[in-house]
Amino acid sequence: MIVDLRSDTVTKPTPGMLEAMWSAPVGDDVYGEDETVNTLETKLASMFGMEAGLFCPSGTMTNQIAIKCFTQPMDELIADETAHVYRYEGGGIAFNSAASVRLLNGDRGRLTANDIEPHVNPDNIHYPRTSLVVLENTVNRGGGSFYTISEIEPIAQLCKQKGLKLHLDGARLFNALVATGEHPKDYGRLFDGISICLSKGLGAPVGSVLLGSKETIKQARRVRKVFGGGMRQAGYLAAAGIYALDHQVERLKIDHEHARLLGDCLAEQAYVKSVMPVDTNIVIFELDVRLPADEFVVKMADNGVKCSTFGHQMVRFVTHLDIHEDQVAYTKNVLVDLT
Repeated sequence: MIVDLRSDTVTKPTPGMLEAMWSAPVGDDVYGEDETVNTLETKLASMFGMEAGLFCPSGTMTNQIAIKCFTQPMDELIADETAHVYRYEGGGIAFNSAASVRLLNGDRGRLTANDIEPHVNPDNIHYPRTSLVVLENTVNRGGGSFYTISEIEPIAQLCKQKGLKLHLDGARLFNALVATGEHPKDYGRLFDGISICLSKGLGAPVGSVLLGSKETIKQARRVRKVFGGGMRQAGYLAAAGIYALDHQVERLKIDHEHARLLGDCLAEQAYVKSVMPVDTNIVIFELDVRLPADEFVVKMADNGVKCSTFGHQMVRFVTHLDIHEDQVAYTKNVLVDLT
């Protein structure tokens, strides 16, 4: 048995998704003529109560386009020190937008208005102009930790008071929505931009959508072209996203339960020093120094379980739609028998 817990990006399209992709009506999206892409963009924008959307190849692209739209060169954005936009997007903020980043130390990646306010720069030529706050939900390096709407509202209010834009890296936002039971439109009223990834927990093979105002998305479409993200008959990919939104959201609860079962098992093992709280589909744990993380990963692979190191003595498991109950049970047995 092979159990791939490296990421929720490793999923394969389901038969129903493949059928939807195969039968999708398409056109040239750069001309705005791909009706399936247009349907996906409109569907997500409506779902979140926002004016428009833009389909892109990746979440990195949607995030970087948003930052480009919401900042000017010499500006500064505020984010948590674990933020994906800073750590895992290839230095794109500096390269694409010529902006600096003020990194804060939040609670498992989550910031508060009180964290942010002291770091909004005054209007002084010695400082970069603070123009943007970026949040991540769920937080990858926070072990899938999530914000609630009541926690985001004071941040949105602060941004309005200070004249800042607020962007959400919502790569796993639907995991948060399923966990909290909150409504997508609650997010749409708080953020200037939202990036929705379709190729993680939702199981599509490719794609993310940037949501925002019509004005923002008009500019974003221009930036996407410059970034090389203009696609032609992209409806075959967009159809997978539509199918995922229609059929594969509520089942995220299963991924969360599988992650909790693995987290509980890990907490009982003598070679595990600590396990982060398991809130959604990510399990991050620290190994005892007697078992190096690289050695642990190799031993797991030898037993058919793929996983990844995630920092010094840290390992990450991510559950997803291709992980089933029998695979969770098998992985638990491997963990118990590991020496």
